[in-house]
Amino acid sequence: MAAEIVNPRSDSESLQGHTEQENGAEPLDSFDPAFALHRGGKMAVQATVPVRDKDDLSLAYTPGVAKVCSAIAEQPDLVHDYTWKSSVVAVVTDGTAVLGLGDIGPEASLPVMEGKAILFKQFGGVDAVPLALNCTDVDEIVETVVRLAPSFGGVNLEDISAPRCFEIERRLQERLDIPVFHDDQHGTAVVTLAALRNAARLSGRALGDLRAVISGAGAAGVAIAKMLIEAGIGDVAVADRKGVVSRDREDLTPIKRELASFTNKAGLSGPLEAALARADVFIGVSGGTVPEPAVASMAEGAFVFAMANPEPEVHPEIAHKYAAVVATGRSDFPNQINNVLAFPGIFAGALQVRASRITEGMKLAAAEALAAVVGDDLAADYVIPSPFDERVAPAVTAAVAAAARAEGVARR
Repeated sequence: MAAEIVNPRSDSESLQGHTEQENGAEPLDSFDPAFALHRGGKMAVQATVPVRDKDDLSLAYTPGVAKVCSAIAEQPDLVHDYTWKSSVVAVVTDGTAVLGLGDIGPEASLPVMEGKAILFKQFGGVDAVPLALNCTDVDEIVETVVRLAPSFGGVNLEDISAPRCFEIERRLQERLDIPVFHDDQHGTAVVTLAALRNAARLSGRALGDLRAVISGAGAAGVAIAKMLIEAGIGDVAVADRKGVVSRDREDLTPIKRELASFTNKAGLSGPLEAALARADVFIGVSGGTVPEPAVASMAEGAFVFAMANPEPEVHPEIAHKYAAVVATGRSDFPNQINNVLAFPGIFAGALQVRASRITEGMKLAAAEALAAVVGDDLAADYVIPSPFDERVAPAVTAAVAAAARAEGVARR
């Protein structure tokens, strides 16, 4: 079975619209196209084999299916060949950190999870099932996903608040032999690194020549810092609401203490604005607003990646006054840092070789492949390709599959 990228309509949905009218309220989709598109949900399930007559039925279900079940019971690895397991991902959330909406709960998260699932299919050819869990306890989430895992070839964790998301991912990776990937962390980091590689190439510099400042020490900020260090950046400092994360601070969580141990070689302290003075790169994943004088204090030829949605930390009009390359998280400005450039291809590559996990090397390979798609068309307003560039997913898929084989986590 497969997830269709359609919005199925039915008489029951029409009835729902009548019910809203009978209750004295106009249907929401009568004046808002977003509601119209979402009515009935954005996904459906469709069969990949026909069931036209009794012969088809006897093969797809009983008695034919019993032969397949028995074979899998004797040789468990056959589940990858004779079920959908090897091509389907669970998109798991608890609804605690949904987009910019925060803790809105599992039901309200479903439109986003459905959206994620159709992006998997549209951009990576990967089937995905949204699973919004009615629990927020770390132990309960881990145990629930472990029990669901036999049905899936991978797990994409989505919109789970920090710092719980770090422990949930770590524990699931330890207990499962399938890829577990928190996209808010690693997808963001992969696309950010790809864009930064190209920005550096455009300016004739190497990553090792750059000092970056990240605003936000949550899931995305921590992952970006780790990936930039792994990729060889000169230095990176991360700031939270209280200022730069540094070893001399006594208010750090365990995650931030670890972060302080491998970032901020310059020993910076104080507010974000102070850290930006002479910095080469600003990366925003926190919201808020960075004052214009702080942006003006950055090094000549700086890069500003202000990725908060819907309002970037630095508006592009301001950033362009001082920066050589400007990127945002929005689709209405050039250089959109969009996770959809990464996660479909990453999972497609991992599933293709039945990888047991997604390694740092696989993520770095994804970033390099994504950056390479830009090629000779590199320009200040084109350091990262469009999500609709048909070269993106195949390039990322191939690079991730090759890296999985090289790192010994591929099983075919």
